[in-house]
Order: sequence, then structure tokens, then C-alpha cells
Amino acid sequence: MLLDLTPDELLSTTRAVRRRLDFDRPVPRELIEECVDLAVQAPTGRNRQRWHFLVVTEPAQRRAVADIFVRSLAQGGGQPLTDLDLWRMNHHPTSTRRVFDGLRHLVDNIHRVPAFVIPAVEGRTDRAPVATQAGTWGSILPAVWSFMLAARARGLGTVWTTAQAPLERELAQVLRVPYDDVMLAAFIPLAYTIGTDFKPAKRIPREHVLHWNRW
Repeated sequence: MLLDLTPDELLSTTRAVRRRLDFDRPVPRELIEECVDLAVQAPTGRNRQRWHFLVVTEPAQRRAVADIFVRSLAQGGGQPLTDLDLWRMNHHPTSTRRVFDGLRHLVDNIHRVPAFVIPAVEGRTDRAPVATQAGTWGSILPAVWSFMLAARARGLGTVWTTAQAPLERELAQVLRVPYDDVMLAAFIPLAYTIGTDFKPAKRIPREHVLHWNRW
């Protein structure tokens, strides 16, 4: 059953869900398959369709994957924050605080998430030229966002994380993914949401991001 959302409501209320995931309600396989069917309608570079979706629901496998999530997240990483980053993050201070509170809640309960979705794409971009990076990521990101929108429309919550990155090779081994040929693009917890009344996020003003003709 689909939620009664307009396209604008769907686009503006598909949130990164951490605290409001229902850990006790299984997600039917057919619902996930519907979301994947819609995901692969997304644009793909040169029609290569090199995307893959690994769905983990089996209890022992979920525990193994959850353990990697926690250990990988603890390693941190990513680029240092700039002063502008910090200004944007704290433009609405309560929003950022909720993000980190939600992240702690998710980490504490990651082993209870009923399904993990790990999108993957054929072809690694390690130290690849910018054009290769753009083509590869441009062929998986639209599909994953379509998956997340389809999930929201069905009362499911998702959150894009990159927690797999520091231990990607180990995760690939657990999932039997050929690491040298396939890149794990993200690590997405999936569950029904507790309530469906999500609202648009508070963002910095449009004039800080919209440019006409020149920067």
C-alpha cells in the first residue's frame, strides 16, 4: 500500500531515518523487490546498467554485517570540516544535534535492523580520473535515490551511510563480492518507519546555494 503523498511531498520528506526505524517489524521481500524494480528505472551512463543491490536479511549474516558497520564507523575518516561546513551544519543547531543523536541510536541498535541494502556498482574508482568517477557514481546514485524514494512511498525508512568504506574489503568478503571488480557504494539500513509523518528539513537559505550564470 502506497502512502498518499504528492511528488513534491515525497521528494521533500524522504528523510535520513535513524531514530524512527521499526526494528521489530520484518520487511517483506516483495516490497524490497518492488523498490529495486523502480530503482533500476533510473538513468544509467551509456545504458551499461552496472548496478547491483545486495539485500541482507538472514539473521547470522545481518549480525556479521552489523558488526562490520560498527567497527568501520569507529574508524571515522572523510575530509576535515571547513569553517563554511561548520556554519552550514549549525545554521539550524537543533537539526545537526538530532542527526548525531540519531546516529548514536542507530549504532546502538544496528544489530536489530531487519534488512540492510548495500548498493554496488561494477568498476572501481580508486584513484580514477574525474570523468571516470563522475560516470561511475552517476550510474549508481540516481538508482539508489530512486530506491529510497520508493521505500518512503511504501512506509519504509532508509539512511544513506558510508560506514562500509573503511572496511569495504572485509564487507565484500562477507558478502562474497569480487572486490577488485565491484565497488560497494553505500550501506543502507532499511525498516518500516515508526509513523509516516515526516516533514521537510531545515536548510540554509536558497541564496547560499543558487547561482545564476556565474558563481
